Amino acid sequence: MRHTALLWAKKLLIFLAGLLVLSLAVFCVSHAAPGDALTAYYGERTEKMTPDERAAAEIRLGLDKPLPVQYARWLSGALRGEFGISFMYKTDVLSLLRSRLGNTLILGGAGFALILVLAPLLGILCARFEGRWPDRFICRLGAVSGCIPEFWLSLLLIALFSVTLRLLPGSGAYCAGKSGELADRLEHLVLPLTVVVLSHLWYYAYLVRSRLLDEVRKDYVLLAKSTGLKPRSILFRHCLRNIMPSYLSLMAISVPHILGGTYIVEAVFSYPGLGALSYESARYKDYNLLMLLCLLSGAAVMLCSALAQAISRRLDPRMKGDFSLDGEVQNDG
Repeated sequence: MRHTALLWAKKLLIFLAGLLVLSLAVFCVSHAAPGDALTAYYGERTEKMTPDERAAAEIRLGLDKPLPVQYARWLSGALRGEFGISFMYKTDVLSLLRSRLGNTLILGGAGFALILVLAPLLGILCARFEGRWPDRFICRLGAVSGCIPEFWLSLLLIALFSVTLRLLPGSGAYCAGKSGELADRLEHLVLPLTVVVLSHLWYYAYLVRSRLLDEVRKDYVLLAKSTGLKPRSILFRHCLRNIMPSYLSLMAISVPHILGGTYIVEAVFSYPGLGALSYESARYKDYNLLMLLCLLSGAAVMLCSALAQAISRRLDPRMKGDFSLDGEVQNDG
């Protein structure tokens, strides 16, 4: 019990230290980047400000102090759950994030769920017909779709289905006044969700294919075939079962990867989610909003990494032991 408590305390300290270092790095880089933060709050009026008006504006927004003082003030507020206001939207950044988080979870969650299900199916299909035309066709198609950048594929689909054919909307999450209509939301979700899935699906499907092919060449598969088991039965009941722990842990780590692609897609489709907010906050130097979004993304990366380790230890019998604080393996028994 004491060992478990110390292990969790160590992980928590590492997590908090990681967030602290990330916040400091983002703060320094964002303030060193070219641009004027006052433009985000005052717009074009910034160019017409006198030196006295500009100084008063900086005092109002807390930009008149040295950077260490600004960071200490921000960190003090963050520890109390106060992350300041958005310069662009003139509202509390937490309220703004809550209003957009649902849209990102819908798009990113649906994309992740489809990839989680479709990647093993494609990988199994390719492994089952290795070297034959289904495998060759899927491999070539997947290689092409996986190499196309998200922004270019998004623009291509918008030009084809929204501008030329006028079949699907090319921006937003819903039409004005129809935020509660499921059909309208699904219609707006089709194109961005297609880009998210196509941009990441083949990468994980190819990994499943490669690991399955490595598995079917092992000695126990030859032994199973010699006993009369059908290749399909061996593939599904033994090979697939053996690679599932590594696949699930890989998908846990993939959450930030898919989330990053979702951010790009949101920016191109003007989808009102965290991706569009991230782009706008970085472009206009909206410091408070940018800091919170980067911390949220960093926390997601670290939590997903910890989740992947937990899944591997839970599902893989070879990783049942826990690592002690001095690096030695401790058995559960």
